Amino acid sequence: MTRGGVDALKRRAAEAAFGRVRSGMVLGLGTGSTVAHLLDLLGEALREGSLKDIVAVPTSVRTETRARELGIELIALHERASLDLTIDGADEISPRLELIKGGGGALLREKMVAQASDRLVIIADGAKAVDRLGTTFALPVEVVRWEWEAHVGFLEGLGAQVTPRRGSDGALVESDNGQHLLDCRFPEGIADPSAIEARLAARAGIVESGLFLGLAHEAFIASDQGVEHREGSA
Repeated sequence: MTRGGVDALKRRAAEAAFGRVRSGMVLGLGTGSTVAHLLDLLGEALREGSLKDIVAVPTSVRTETRARELGIELIALHERASLDLTIDGADEISPRLELIKGGGGALLREKMVAQASDRLVIIADGAKAVDRLGTTFALPVEVVRWEWEAHVGFLEGLGAQVTPRRGSDGALVESDNGQHLLDCRFPEGIADPSAIEARLAARAGIVESGLFLGLAHEAFIASDQGVEHREGSA
């Protein structure tokens, strides 16, 4: 499928999820190319007056910058006890709405916002739907800068092929939080995401992983056959 075709699917997924937004909501705004369409829809609705009194928490510097350009009022996460709704993308979506996120490097902030939200809605094109996590996309792991190399062997011991994320200049990529990112590819996919997540969470120096388990309430996944709506158990 051409880039234009994929972009059209992302737009359709964003439009479907946008129907969940109501005036007066506190929103979490995700990160990525699919969420970019959502931001455009939100900005347009606020300008036209079809939505009012919306405030939002961005999950990345990129989303913050674009939201301000569109005139979306932003607040800090700590300013509200909870968020009504967060809409975000995903790099992989399992049938149980388990996710891999973090291709854009915003996994830590995305997870903090997701956990603070009453509902998390995921939007994606059909290529992101998988039977098993880790089969098409590497799992991002955010680690502290100090002695980041010490985690490579640990992650390999979990069955991962580890690649430090680097920019086009060859330098290590930093997250918005100033940490490094290790992309972990599992040749056979991740058989037990919960077990892997528990091992990662217990490791000092690992800040966060891109496994989002039990967080998504629903997903809108657009393909040539239409927009599929899935509900999760969160």
